[in-house]
Amino acid sequence: MASFSFGTGNAAKLLRLPLYAAGRIGTLIVPRGDTWVFGCGAGIGDGALAMYREASDAGHRTLWLVGSDREQADAQALGIRTRRRDGLRGWWATARARVLVVTHGLGDVNRYGSSDGFVVQLWHGIPLKRIGLDSPVTAQVPRGLPGAGILRRLLTALYRGAAQRIRVLPAASHRSRGRLESAFGLGDDRVVVTGEPRVDVLSTGTAEQRVARATTLLTRTGPLLSDQSALLYAPTWRDGAVDPAVPTAEQWVRIVRLLEQHDAVLFIRSHPLGEGAYAPPWSSGRVRMLNAELLPDATPALPRIDVLITDYSSMAYDVGLLAMPVVYLAPDVAEYGRERGFYGRYEDVAGADYAHDWEAAIDRIDEVLGDQGAYAAASDRSAALSAHMHAFRDGRNARRVYQAIRARGIPAPKGAR
Repeated sequence: MASFSFGTGNAAKLLRLPLYAAGRIGTLIVPRGDTWVFGCGAGIGDGALAMYREASDAGHRTLWLVGSDREQADAQALGIRTRRRDGLRGWWATARARVLVVTHGLGDVNRYGSSDGFVVQLWHGIPLKRIGLDSPVTAQVPRGLPGAGILRRLLTALYRGAAQRIRVLPAASHRSRGRLESAFGLGDDRVVVTGEPRVDVLSTGTAEQRVARATTLLTRTGPLLSDQSALLYAPTWRDGAVDPAVPTAEQWVRIVRLLEQHDAVLFIRSHPLGEGAYAPPWSSGRVRMLNAELLPDATPALPRIDVLITDYSSMAYDVGLLAMPVVYLAPDVAEYGRERGFYGRYEDVAGADYAHDWEAAIDRIDEVLGDQGAYAAASDRSAALSAHMHAFRDGRNARRVYQAIRARGIPAPKGAR
């Protein structure tokens, strides 16, 4: 079952209002220094890691705020200086920082010390489903809560106010820019088309180097032979609800049979906040969990994947940078569209032939893996979609974001030329 929903998260946020007020008073007293602090809701990775390296290479004082022992260990393995995000020391580090770099929300750093900081919100994917102010679930409260209407309006105002702290929000393209401006209530002076730092890893180095790095990450789950096909299933978050596409026992039989037929391995990347029972009812080395505990950031592993299977994940836009075929499996489009909404029509991304169930998805995967023409056509379709959504593919997105930050008044580190 999922560990989080907007309703429960918003209820906790309302209970913490006195702490927000106290933190705000504190930041009015404490002067900010020159440190850049970083945080990421998914762990040590994503665009925050790319920006950390960019700022560190430029000579800035940098610090990563971690929320768990696992994050601290991952950061130390990369030589990253850390401090615990929560508690007084995390608040002090955030309140003293000049620049706050986050990927999910202000809770990536210490949420009570972010007032008046220079916030760089990298976000974590080109939105296909509606987010932020565009989505009704953002201000959702638990059912039956007294004064729900008033609380929803209060939460919307709080969300809008927090978004106004953002000084730089990178967009992958002008099309993505419009979605982010609407979702965060920001103008084009803050949402800048620089490309997303989190996908730089898909463009740097040679193709052989990218595949080698990706293979190393995927073999954390077990051996992966060079001639084996690799599939990735990445369902998106259902806000606390069960994923309707969890395979039945009979469907697992067909899935494993398909994998054996094509000598393939299926990696399952369920959302960190919505992990469910995605494993087959028996042990199979061809189906492997690739959860966030094992691999916090899946993007560097994509160059070794041959086919992506997803519903509404932003990965569908990203894998086009690799011309990777995508099989869309979405049994609840109508319901999801009512509850979350999409930017445009789902069919504009997935096509009218998307799969409504695993039976159709299996047939489509079989076709893509077994027919070179079908694989090439799906690759071209994926690349064309990505070309509309990613303006840059040169591996220098983090550099452009850094330049945008500097252009907005953040000085170079002391001693820099």
